[in-house]
Amino acid sequence: MKCEDVSRALPLYLYGEVSPATEEAVEDHVAGCAACQREFKLRKAVHSALDARELTVPAGLLQECRGDLSRRIGREPVHDRGWLGIGGWLRESMHDGLRLRVPLSAMALIAMGYFAARLTGPLTPGPATPGGGSFATTNAGLESAAFSSSVRAIEPQASGTVHISLDEIHRRDITGRLDDDKIQRLLLDAIRQENSPGVRVESVGMLKECVQSSPVRAALLDAVAHDSNAGVRLKALEGLKTFVGDPDVRRTLSQVLLHDDNPRVRIATIDVLTSHCDDAMVGILQDVFQKEDNQHVRTRVQNALREMHATIGTF
Repeated sequence: MKCEDVSRALPLYLYGEVSPATEEAVEDHVAGCAACQREFKLRKAVHSALDARELTVPAGLLQECRGDLSRRIGREPVHDRGWLGIGGWLRESMHDGLRLRVPLSAMALIAMGYFAARLTGPLTPGPATPGGGSFATTNAGLESAAFSSSVRAIEPQASGTVHISLDEIHRRDITGRLDDDKIQRLLLDAIRQENSPGVRVESVGMLKECVQSSPVRAALLDAVAHDSNAGVRLKALEGLKTFVGDPDVRRTLSQVLLHDDNPRVRIATIDVLTSHCDDAMVGILQDVFQKEDNQHVRTRVQNALREMHATIGTF
């Protein structure tokens, strides 16, 4: 076993969550490696300090955590039957065809982790220690400043202190009106969050109320043409309805109609484009009808052409 393997295995080793073979391999390596032995002693000291920490559990916290957990996984709240109630709920759910095929042990770990997080709260800076830095654990500001961290390096110091390097991420809540430039900039940034389609949908839903702003209109056009999520594209279309007479908007929507891979988006685009009288749309709709393989879209194109007193083909 190499040093990096030991470093990765130590957290689970200290919790007794490794196999006997891995446990023996870790102990053999640590016994013969001075660097890993120092890291082991340091991690064990931190582990012991955390275990020794005394906490006062607020009354009703367990029930609150169980309710929160139940809501977050999309199920009804568990009836108040104590810890045994969770096991009974799981057995009943399995019997009824539980959609979430999760082993009982994994569900228990989730519950314990969530309970621990609610109980201990984030780390927040405390009074400075003689060796520099600070360390305090408090629930103050838990609701307004969420905190997460990732430890990058740990170094024992000659003075007996510990130097820890970590990356921190703080969440900050901001409230403001839609006509606030700062709020609009944040919403525009949110549209570009590739890994958060839900956030993009909400952002577009908000920004479509500010479509008179050129940057917002440009962002909606970009979203309807390029966003990977159909829900985002549909929301953007709603916001662009009032500007369908703008040449740039019509040009972009015409390309969406010809190339978007979602039938719902294509139908919604037809509705937006035909809400503004434009004879130039006849040729585009005829072209779409000839190439379209979705019957619902073809029917909507045919109806649009009929309303425009045009045929479905060119002669």
